[in-house]
Amino acid sequence: MEYHNPVLLKESVDGLAIKPDGMYVDVTFGGGGHSKEILNRLGEKGKLFGFDQDEDAQKNRIDDSRFILIPQNFRHIKRYLRFYNVKKVDGILADLGVSSHQFDEAERGFSTRFDADLDMRMNQTGELSAYEVVNLYDEEKLANILFQYSELRNAKAIAKKIVAARAEKKIKTSFELKEVLSEFVPKAVEHKILAQIFQGIRIEVNQEIEVLKEFLLQIPELLNEKGRLSVISYHSLEDRLVKRFMKTGLFEGEPEKDFFGNISVPLKTVGKMIIPSFEELKLNNRARSAKLRIATLK
Repeated sequence: MEYHNPVLLKESVDGLAIKPDGMYVDVTFGGGGHSKEILNRLGEKGKLFGFDQDEDAQKNRIDDSRFILIPQNFRHIKRYLRFYNVKKVDGILADLGVSSHQFDEAERGFSTRFDADLDMRMNQTGELSAYEVVNLYDEEKLANILFQYSELRNAKAIAKKIVAARAEKKIKTSFELKEVLSEFVPKAVEHKILAQIFQGIRIEVNQEIEVLKEFLLQIPELLNEKGRLSVISYHSLEDRLVKRFMKTGLFEGEPEKDFFGNISVPLKTVGKMIIPSFEELKLNNRARSAKLRIATLK
């Protein structure tokens, strides 16, 4: 089974406008699909850095003198590039979300299809797992996660049910959690609702929103003039943050205007949002929610 089928491969790498002797970063290395495509377009003097905190991804390391894999969370991109005396790069690619491998490895606990321990850690050495979120968070905090990250209107009721159930017996596996929540999951929309619930817990476990914000805030400092940022997101929370940052340099509020009414924004969007083609969706159903946005440093 393929580790991960790269989504919007050509479009996202095209978005980097690769220079053969340029320096690039793939902050979500995974199975190495995007990285291989970037390397294919680089010349002998080109350089590519990959980031991935998941130990499983390390096994996909590419044997190429132009490539260095950094086994860290990309929220620390600036710090770890400095170890290699790199202060500026020509392009950065991020394919957010969960890899096919993580979904397909039952014991990782990401998928609603398998009965596995509640885990969901992208970094397998991380201290916080889905078990702690489900069994230790108070009702209000759980409700906030399910409302903000799962975008569920009945988040309070679901949180109340989880807290009542765990008082009787700790919820240890994904199927136990599904059983607890059965009254909120009509058969007709079972997969959709469960996927939303698991998504919310996963985002909390991996601090995905905080990581994305920290990463984006470093981009203006890291890119060379006219350098490119290419980001693929999979749910509206991520996409809104990416879109807003590319447009305003902020995550909320409006940018300040100068005396002449102009705003100073570090990035400029390139083209319109791109979604997978019908042909790609036929080959890879998991690409269905993907949205690609590209920006350049002004």
